[in-house]
Amino acid sequence: MLHRSGVTAAVRINDTSDVWVGRGATYRSLPSRPFASATIPEVQALGKGKGGLKVNLGLYSITFNNQLDRDYESLETFKAFRLEAAKHKFDYFLEVFAPNVECGISKENIPGYVNDQLVRTLAGIPKSNWPQFLKIPYFGPQAMEELVNYEPSLLVGILGGGSGTIYDAFKLLAEAQKYGARVALFGRKIKDAEDPFRFVFYLRQIVKKTISPEEAVKAYHADLKKSKIVPIRSLENDMKLTATEISYARK
Repeated sequence: MLHRSGVTAAVRINDTSDVWVGRGATYRSLPSRPFASATIPEVQALGKGKGGLKVNLGLYSITFNNQLDRDYESLETFKAFRLEAAKHKFDYFLEVFAPNVECGISKENIPGYVNDQLVRTLAGIPKSNWPQFLKIPYFGPQAMEELVNYEPSLLVGILGGGSGTIYDAFKLLAEAQKYGARVALFGRKIKDAEDPFRFVFYLRQIVKKTISPEEAVKAYHADLKKSKIVPIRSLENDMKLTATEISYARK
């Protein structure tokens, strides 16, 4: 049972409009707006029943688009949330996406823009009310090092994005860790793997630096073969990089 394990339960505590993907909906083509379905008391109440699972950690997400009114609204909503979180002694981690629409900022300047918006978001907030860690796209070595060096006590984590190849995930993890990332949040990459448990096993080995990403892909495929699990892609295709964020990697 999850409530008897060492796994920390967490929920998405808000659901901004850039993740509204209902059939026929076009909200994702518009600048993100803040919204939350759940309330903190409702989430915390989940664990009050007999054998209930205590939930006291939530993912709070913001998407900035270089539009003053929209970004101001997002910051004001986040301020209200963090004050409510402090009141209820609720922990959270903060996700900041790249703009979800054309925002007038060149592609090469998006990493700096996201970093600056993160700093703006946390400016003036007591560290006691800071997020437990960050969840951001991996924009490459320079952007990661800049953010990590800005405040070493702030734990910077990366998001996984789409499923991609096995090498996409393993290489992304190794590169991000190399330049200062301390957390990796791989939802679809783990969920869509042929063998999620073995996949996570090799993620841990890469973090421990007992195996390289390249060796891990080969070992993972060998394990699939032993378990008679048919791989989604051939080993050759799973050794390819398809995730765009890896192209920033510095040799």
